[in-house]
Amino acid sequence: MNTFFKIISNPKVFVYTLIWLMLLVFFGTIAQRDVGLYASQMKYFSSYYFLVADLIPLPGGRLTLIFMTLNLASSLFNKNLWKMKKLGLIIIHLGGLLLLVGGGITAEFSSEGNMIIKEGSQSEHVDDYHDMELVFVNTSMEDSLEYTVFDEPILKEGNTIEYDKLGITIDIISHLKNSSIQKRISPADTLYKGFLKEFVLLPKHPEKENTQNRPGIIVKMHGTGSKTDGIYGFFLGQKIPDTFTLNGHQFFTEFRRKRTYLPFSIELLDFKKILHPGTGIAKSFSSEINLIEKKIPRRVLIQMNEPLRHSGYTFFQASFIEGLDKEATVLAVVKNYGRLFPYISSIIMSVGLLLHLLINLPKMIKSKSLQ
Repeated sequence: MNTFFKIISNPKVFVYTLIWLMLLVFFGTIAQRDVGLYASQMKYFSSYYFLVADLIPLPGGRLTLIFMTLNLASSLFNKNLWKMKKLGLIIIHLGGLLLLVGGGITAEFSSEGNMIIKEGSQSEHVDDYHDMELVFVNTSMEDSLEYTVFDEPILKEGNTIEYDKLGITIDIISHLKNSSIQKRISPADTLYKGFLKEFVLLPKHPEKENTQNRPGIIVKMHGTGSKTDGIYGFFLGQKIPDTFTLNGHQFFTEFRRKRTYLPFSIELLDFKKILHPGTGIAKSFSSEINLIEKKIPRRVLIQMNEPLRHSGYTFFQASFIEGLDKEATVLAVVKNYGRLFPYISSIIMSVGLLLHLLINLPKMIKSKSLQ
């Protein structure tokens, strides 16, 4: 244990991890050209390790930052550091440690997505950029819809989902990162149900930008009844959902971006855009909205570089969609639990640097005068 502590607290470890982090940034940036931003981020920065040539494991960004954090934390137990003349260095170490902890909180718990709202409409949920969910919607309720949601982690190929409430079993046959749809050239087997009776859902090479992919999933359902048991296919943006009856209840299914429901809703009152003179290219655009919380509306203007911050969420004016009837705004939504950590840690490290300078200034002046 003492040997491990000596190794992990060695200042050289921080230098080596910093150099490796710089190399990760370099290779990750280069890789974006071939595989896209999201895939590069997941491989080099959001992973604990990655494989080179599918054989050699190397530490990823998360593992590198863990070693860096352990190194800074363990260095605080060095007795030689706890001296009055090194107070500035102690504060700098604490600031750096706080910055790394904030980065870890952001990586683990923060989320990103968007809201697409037409003029005159409102929304109370955020669609995730990357994660998907499979939803069964019971439409037989008198006053509302009943949703049963299965999240991305359990939708892996080969998994089996037990839907105990309705007594059915769902086998995940394929989970496609990107998919294409082709019409069948010959009649389908009776095992295929829904739109798979007329079409085939095929894997497609993923696009560089993950948001341009059309994820799909193929499942086999048991226990719905002899007429509806079989293989179903669902994909993002499916216009006509597959429906079935179970225990006297009407259901439809939906494969969609994972939704996070907000404790408030946003209504788009008016969307405005200003074009560059003589072109159809937008120079700037903004959204005038009603922030409705507890049935009380509050009018807010969201503009480029002027986001709305409310209840821990930040809403950025990201883009817009021009329709035949009404325009729609696209708001990028970020929930960042570690947002304040960089500001606080920067102030702490600045104070530490200044204090270290002031403590050592007399010594520096004296040394200069003796020369």
